[in-house]
Amino acid sequence: MMLKTAIVEIGKKYKVYTEHYLNATADKTIILVNGSLATTASFAQTVRYLRPRFNVVLYDQPYAGQSKQHNQHDLPIRKEDEAAILLELIEHFCAQHVMSFSWGGAATLLALAQHPRRIEKAVISSFAARINTPMRDYLESGRHFLQACDRRNVGRLINSTIGKHLPSLFKRFNERHVSSLDEHEYRQMHFHVNEVLTQDTHCYVSCADAIEVPLLFINGEWDEYTSAEDARLFAAHSRQAQFQTIKNAGHFLDMEHPTAWHDTQQALLGFLKPVAKIPSQPRDLTFSSKASVIPPLQSANWVRL
Repeated sequence: MMLKTAIVEIGKKYKVYTEHYLNATADKTIILVNGSLATTASFAQTVRYLRPRFNVVLYDQPYAGQSKQHNQHDLPIRKEDEAAILLELIEHFCAQHVMSFSWGGAATLLALAQHPRRIEKAVISSFAARINTPMRDYLESGRHFLQACDRRNVGRLINSTIGKHLPSLFKRFNERHVSSLDEHEYRQMHFHVNEVLTQDTHCYVSCADAIEVPLLFINGEWDEYTSAEDARLFAAHSRQAQFQTIKNAGHFLDMEHPTAWHDTQQALLGFLKPVAKIPSQPRDLTFSSKASVIPPLQSANWVRL
């Protein structure tokens, strides 16, 4: 198993840091799309069960992680820009599958609606078709703290809402990471939150209408912010949609406890490779020093297991 890192230039506009886990025995490549405020390291637990079966690609958005030093940050990046970046990376790495987490689902659905020729299947995790009351309350509070660049309260807000089911170790990583963010990252997230709160989310179900490849939506049973019920609203709009609810799990799914890690793995791999028997040996994730929800930016090498 070999890891290659590279800076990929996107349309002479952005430079994106990428990590490419090469597997000589794999015939498919999957690209993973981060949620907001996250870096490549946030997929550490997911990469553990994908690497033995796929070539895996991770990347940092231009404003985050190890991409930000290579880009200008004069203007915020729109979800349409993130979709265009994803489409170019799909072509660059010849990816057949894509998996998104949380806010990454917005750009992923926009990209898939443009019918990228290589993509065969896609997984959308912790994303829903509407902004419900708990999510709206969370975003309204977040918008205030982001505008004030209030690092301490952004971290506390994440840990008390969407991150409330995480182990305490991961919550500490969250607060440490948030406190290390640059001001432009707060401006970027404030822009995203304003977009979500002021624009009609019907655009996402419209995207689902246009998507032709099979989709798997994965949500946590305890996730009141992007609920399984709200995700199932996509059922009426997607030609080939499947839905999985991870029992006893919140928004962060495979990061929360070993059973959730096991069940998320089974759902994902069962969808991508339905004929294969998938062995799994979950271990106690709480004490894994390589796992983090939103770890410090300097620790992107934590995912190099």
